[in-house]
Amino acid sequence: MTITIIYAHPYDKSFNHAIFEKKIAKLKSDSKVNTIDLYKDGFDPTYSERELSLFKNGETSDTQVSEYQKMIKESTKLIFVFPIWWNDLPAMLKGFVDKVFKMNFSYVDTPRGVKGKLNNIQSAEIITTSKSPTWYIKLFAGNAIRNVFIKATLKQVGIKHVSWKNFGQISKSQSKEREDFLNDL
Repeated sequence: MTITIIYAHPYDKSFNHAIFEKKIAKLKSDSKVNTIDLYKDGFDPTYSERELSLFKNGETSDTQVSEYQKMIKESTKLIFVFPIWWNDLPAMLKGFVDKVFKMNFSYVDTPRGVKGKLNNIQSAEIITTSKSPTWYIKLFAGNAIRNVFIKATLKQVGIKHVSWKNFGQISKSQSKEREDFLNDL
């Protein structure tokens, strides 16, 4: 089994980084683990004019995009680790999805809409942190992680089995709560 962890947080002393490292350590003994650390990799989440001109054909001029696509194609599971900022994905991760999950790689257009091509991905796990309580994100802030990222984006590219775990109210959390969360990963 090959697992690819996609990590989107700029600060290596963050709780997100602790989650990222814990997942790597836990999985390395049983699986091959690829890591995509978007900030450390210096990933550019924006489209250049050249890159956008290739969009309609599902092509890329970005070597990092090609490298990430190769990792995803050889994976059976994806794990996303990121903070929820303004009730949604951070821009870095949104740009990753925009640039990497291209037509002809992760989906094809059909007369009935898009058809996912990432059938090699048996499951995905999303681990997030947020300043807001989880119940607030789910009930009052639009639940973008579930409603857009999981039930639309990931589903459209063929990823059907997705779990999501959020550590809410991170700024008010105590070390014991963080330790318990890490131990439950």
